[in-house]
Amino acid sequence: MKDTGENITLIDTSRKLSDAVRDVKNAFADRDDVVVDMREAHRMRLDLLAAELAPVFADVPADMDNFDFVISSGLQPRLWIDAVSHVAMGRDRRTYRFLRDTRIGRVVLAESTDMKPVADQVTRYVAERIVERQRMMEGGVEPAVADLKRAAVPEAEPPLQAAVPRRGWSTFLSGLGLVAAGALVGLAVAAALFWDRLMAMKISF
Repeated sequence: MKDTGENITLIDTSRKLSDAVRDVKNAFADRDDVVVDMREAHRMRLDLLAAELAPVFADVPADMDNFDFVISSGLQPRLWIDAVSHVAMGRDRRTYRFLRDTRIGRVVLAESTDMKPVADQVTRYVAERIVERQRMMEGGVEPAVADLKRAAVPEAEPPLQAAVPRRGWSTFLSGLGLVAAGALVGLAVAAALFWDRLMAMKISF
C-alpha cells in the first residue's frame, strides 16, 4: 500500500508539471501572437504612409542616393527616410512619429494620429535635404556673384568720398588766399597813408 501511495503521488506531480508546461506554452503563444499582431499592425500603417509618399519618393533626383525609403522588418518596423530619420508607430499602434537622430539625441519632427501632417513633414524634410545638396553643389558659384556685387559698390563710392575732402580743402585755401590778399592791400593802403603823413610832418618842420 505504501508503494502504491508513492506511485500515485509521483503521477499527480508529473501531471501538475505537464499542466504548468502547457500553460507556459500557451502564454508564450499568446504573447507571440500579440507581438506578431503589433508588428503587422505597425507595418500595415507604415505601408499606407509609404503609399501616400510614393509620388514624393518618385520625384527625388536619381543621383541622390542618401535617401532610403524602405520599411525595415523586426519587432518594430520603421519607414526609413534616410540614415538619420525614420517614421515609426507609437505604443498605441495609431500614432505616427517622425524621428531624427542628432548629435544631442533623438528629436521628434512630427507626431500625429493623422497620417497627412506627418506625410507633409516628411515631404518638407526631403525638400530641405534636396535644397541643401543643391546649395552645396552651387556653393562655388555664389561667392563669385557676391564678390562681383561687393566690388561694384565700392567703385562708385570712393570718388564721392574723396571728392568731398578735395572741395573742402580747395575752398579753405581759396578763402585763405582772399584773406591774405585783403591783408596785403590793407597794409599797402596803411603804408601809403603813413608815408604821406610822414612827409607832411617833415615839411612842417
